[in-house]
Amino acid sequence: MNERARQALARFRELDQLLSSPEVASNVAKLKELGRERASLEELGVAATEYERLEKAIADAKEMLDAGDPELAELAQAELDESEPALESLEEKLKVLSLPKDPDDSRNAIVEIRAGTGGDEAALFAAEVYRMYSRYADHKGWRTEVLEANETEIGGVKEIVFSLQGEGAFGRMRWESGVHRVQRVPQTEAGGRIHTSAVSVAVLPEAEEVDVEIDPAELRIDVYRSQGPGGQSVNTTDSAVRITHIPTGLVVTCQDEKSQHKNKAKALRVLRSRLLEAEREAAAKERADARRAQIGTGDRSEKIRTYNFPQNRVTDHRIGWSVHDIDGVLGGSLDGLFDALQEAIIEQQLAGGKS
Repeated sequence: MNERARQALARFRELDQLLSSPEVASNVAKLKELGRERASLEELGVAATEYERLEKAIADAKEMLDAGDPELAELAQAELDESEPALESLEEKLKVLSLPKDPDDSRNAIVEIRAGTGGDEAALFAAEVYRMYSRYADHKGWRTEVLEANETEIGGVKEIVFSLQGEGAFGRMRWESGVHRVQRVPQTEAGGRIHTSAVSVAVLPEAEEVDVEIDPAELRIDVYRSQGPGGQSVNTTDSAVRITHIPTGLVVTCQDEKSQHKNKAKALRVLRSRLLEAEREAAAKERADARRAQIGTGDRSEKIRTYNFPQNRVTDHRIGWSVHDIDGVLGGSLDGLFDALQEAIIEQQLAGGKS
């Protein structure tokens, strides 16, 4: 067993003890933090425990072989024939499982999609990207909740913010951050020319109230009448909410609900997640190269994927992955791509790269 796996196993067992202690049980924030860490180590902990069992079984079998008893020797050899290949296979599995993981991978995700270059066509594609993720969420059994949407009159979205609620949603979705480019003849183009448009995607780990403490005195909250496509009023009361976090200048708006209270709660969820991501980015800058992955930075300004309709092709530029099935991908069939990304990340880490 490699040293990282041994350290992780020791931490896994330590967490079991900590989680059963009265001090942690009475601290909700600590309980959730340590529980999330234990969940991220559980698969490794189970595998490492089995590794220890196999090591002991092999050692005992070798002692039986040395005892000189023919009947015991036959049993011992049978044990070795079964346990040694299993141990070797488990050794390779532990190399992968003991690679550094982001403790936030088990969180829910907040996804922000914004139309970029391309005007109405970009807004239409932004709506398609949202539907792609919501269909993928359906496949995974996750819950999708729209937190804010700015729609256009022809069915597109200038911006949409939504949550994906399910175990490991952020870990699965995190590499979607970046620029998604589409090449096709737009619905808005009568001349039949192929246009290139783009949308940006940002994926954040959803923060809980215990993760980020927000001082109400540091918030400026404005309410106003919600607006629909074209600027027309869609509500007769001031239910839309704009929250400004004064120390950072972050601004979050929400007008999706008719209730001002519900809009405020949704806006605060997004604000907490953006503040948590800001903390993550600050920590990443301190670590410098330890966070910078060859697979991609996760920066929303980085072009990561092209959806080419004339060629029926989707290409992820970070790993050179392509598939000729745009309808399938936009229909939510993303596991093939996500698995390829995960394999590439693991290969880089095993080769000494960082993620």
